[in-house]
Amino acid sequence: MKIKVIMPITSDVFNEEIREEFKHYVGPHDSFDVENLDYGPASIESEFDEAMAIPDILNKVKKAQEEGFDGVIIDCFGDPGVNAARELVDIPVCGGFEPAMQIALGLGKNIGIVTVLPNVVSMLQDLIAKMGIEKRVKSIRYVNIPVLDLGDKKKLEDALFNQSLEAIKNDHVQVVVLGCTGMMGMAHNLMKRLKEAGYDVPVVDPAFAAAMMVKNYVYMGLKHSRLTYMTPPVKPYKWWEK
Repeated sequence: MKIKVIMPITSDVFNEEIREEFKHYVGPHDSFDVENLDYGPASIESEFDEAMAIPDILNKVKKAQEEGFDGVIIDCFGDPGVNAARELVDIPVCGGFEPAMQIALGLGKNIGIVTVLPNVVSMLQDLIAKMGIEKRVKSIRYVNIPVLDLGDKKKLEDALFNQSLEAIKNDHVQVVVLGCTGMMGMAHNLMKRLKEAGYDVPVVDPAFAAAMMVKNYVYMGLKHSRLTYMTPPVKPYKWWEK
């Protein structure tokens, strides 16, 4: 199958790492392509950033279907533009949040999210409410590291470990979800460190979860329901131009 990975930001700081990581997510006969936005934010850390990203996300999703891709991953934990994209195309579209949470719900009773900044906590609370899983999500903590600074892996891993440990001890969390797709490659070592500290709990990587979810939809011959994601009515749209 062919999977399009849309980075919903203009910065390409994660692109090479994404290409290396996704080699482990797809099968030997699968292919994927990574594409950034032509216009929008350098990173998504607020409602404003997300709103600015969505128009070109939808352009890229539509183009992916036209180019014959079987599924699309919008590579952000905040699921920017996911529902609108599902209305627009007839191929599976997933962001990072929904697949990661669906997987986490099957791994333990109490879920905790460790994300990047306090700015995004209310955004995640909205997504949790929309999924109807408020009673299962016991904690949202953050490492206080901006998205574009996640390249310092030692600093990130230590911060994730400390916040995950606090969530387990103080918030009764039993499953940890990484709250940013830029935290790729962290889940395995974090699980190992938590186990060494006496807590054998799963850690869910949202980018990996999104890839598996899209692949499963394609393999099962499924797409999103048109009774939920109805095709938008045909009408003229006017775009702002400089």
